Amino acid sequence: MGVLNVTPDSFSDGGRFVALDAALEHAHGMIEAGAAIIDIGGESSRPGAAPVPAEEELRRVLPLVERLAGSRVVISIDTTKAEVMRLAAAAGAGLINDVRALREPGALDAALASNCAVCLMHMQGEPRTMQVAPRYVDVVSEVKAFLSARVQACLEAGFAQERLSIDPGFGFGKTQEHNLELLAHLDELTGSDWPVVVGLSRKSMLGRILGRPDADRLGASVALAVMAVLKEARIIRAHDVGATVDALKMVAAVQHRR
Repeated sequence: MGVLNVTPDSFSDGGRFVALDAALEHAHGMIEAGAAIIDIGGESSRPGAAPVPAEEELRRVLPLVERLAGSRVVISIDTTKAEVMRLAAAAGAGLINDVRALREPGALDAALASNCAVCLMHMQGEPRTMQVAPRYVDVVSEVKAFLSARVQACLEAGFAQERLSIDPGFGFGKTQEHNLELLAHLDELTGSDWPVVVGLSRKSMLGRILGRPDADRLGASVALAVMAVLKEARIIRAHDVGATVDALKMVAAVQHRR
């Protein structure tokens, strides 16, 4: 899953792809590099990010969804808003990636009616305040219980099981130790009936460990992508698609050798 943020304030690439031509060029570059999904986001969810009105989010994302619909990859819309879900799905999106796990007003109904696949993510708190003082008694069991509850809510609403995937939400209301604990025990999530999505690319936990800025975390991002796949994650969300795809092809070659 290649990351395409059309925002001025995303943590790593904010402002780089706000122009439509630049965003399209980057999307096609990620597709050529091997991305199977392009995840388009029009509202930053980095720590401290301010909310964006639905009208502005739509202005940012809809032209891209429309232009990329019909390409050989799945177009994902990274949003929490029911209106954005509805219009992006009508424009050709095939996946809804929701950091709030369809908990916003109308989101569950909009996603259900869209016929899109859905990724349900765990987040403690909200982007503006989630990193102030995240607390857990047992982060792995609490994240697992939350995601199980959200999956159950979707199934009871009428979603087919194969439409759903889950994301533990690395960096979303979690300290560095919480993130490391989740990754170490990722197999407790991948052992469930739902594909697990992992997004660790360029995250601040890498910077804290390595002392490197976000643009200089490629090796660490790829290493964690490989670790996640070895623990049976099914979708890797990445900024650096080419290097990540190369690494995962080598993992697959070893795993599926005859």
